[in-house]
Amino acid sequence: MRMTEIPPEAPSGGARPIDAYGAGGFRIGGTRREGSLFILETGEILPWSGELTPEALAPLWAAAGDVILLGLGLRLEAPPPASVRAAAEAAGLGLDPMSTASACRAYNVLLLEGRRVSAALRAV
Repeated sequence: MRMTEIPPEAPSGGARPIDAYGAGGFRIGGTRREGSLFILETGEILPWSGELTPEALAPLWAAAGDVILLGLGLRLEAPPPASVRAAAEAAGLGLDPMSTASACRAYNVLLLEGRRVSAALRAV
């Protein structure tokens, strides 16, 4: 799959936009990142196994910001498991599950709006 370019915008602050996604990774702030990943509200980018368990998503609970986007692949086939929804609720957070493509676009829009956004993105 080719990387899909996202039109460039200049976000405020130190967070970096998602420039492109596809071919098994992402380009964020001009740097190619392979595999699934977390983009935390703090600006930190971490590898993610792609698993939907409370333990695998623990970095999100610690540094979530206002919004957590879950990019779950080519399409959203099922909502996150009840255990993940319960862990997010216990942390006082809401989850927005969607396709990875939608999550990348939403992330950039929210970033431009100055929102504190974190994302877990499965590579496509």
